[in-house]
Amino acid sequence: MSKNKVTIMKVCFTAKGTNLDALMEERFGRAPHFILVESENGSFEAIQNPFADGGGGVGPKAAQVLIANNVQALVSGQVGGNAQEVLAAAGIAMYTYRAGKSVRDALDQFTRNSLARSG
Repeated sequence: MSKNKVTIMKVCFTAKGTNLDALMEERFGRAPHFILVESENGSFEAIQNPFADGGGGVGPKAAQVLIANNVQALVSGQVGGNAQEVLAAAGIAMYTYRAGKSVRDALDQFTRNSLARSG
């Protein structure tokens, strides 16, 4: 009898709003909100990105928010090179989602493992 190992992880989705029906935000560093979803039970929390309206270099600062929240994977449309370096160094997997739909849709695709890994 084989045992299937289930990986429990916290996944971050870049969003324009604060719930699963919010539209995805394509830009990582400029995303107004990060929706953090627990893969084990589907619970989520929305946190505001304090760097969304900042000057240059917001990507690496936003990456620190994910690191501080123990995120293991990021789903976003576009992640800049500097932010990619910080996320990769922290071991955060990056996935690309550019369908322009809701966080719920992106979560469904992520759960089905149909998103392309990037970074």
